[in-house]
Amino acid sequence: MTIKLTDLEISNALKELPDWELNDDKLCRVFEFDDFISAFSFMTRVAIRAEKIDHHPEWSNVYKTVSIALTTHDAGGLTAKDLALAEAIKMEFGR
Repeated sequence: MTIKLTDLEISNALKELPDWELNDDKLCRVFEFDDFISAFSFMTRVAIRAEKIDHHPEWSNVYKTVSIALTTHDAGGLTAKDLALAEAIKMEFGR
């Protein structure tokens, strides 16, 4: 079973993920790209990383905007898996 992070752990993690915000026990971020192809390419790269760590985002894409929300449903909130995926996404986006 995956263990939910404490408020302090989440607060500390957000310092390392400054473009992310906490919303309803989900780690959220919106990404803007130059065009649809760039946005979809980003989603493809993230999908490959997510599959490798076996943790998948809630996300949507509208034209050049990708919205991502991370949470671990079986833990009822954020876990280390969400932080690992956020870090992987950060690497794919370049910041």
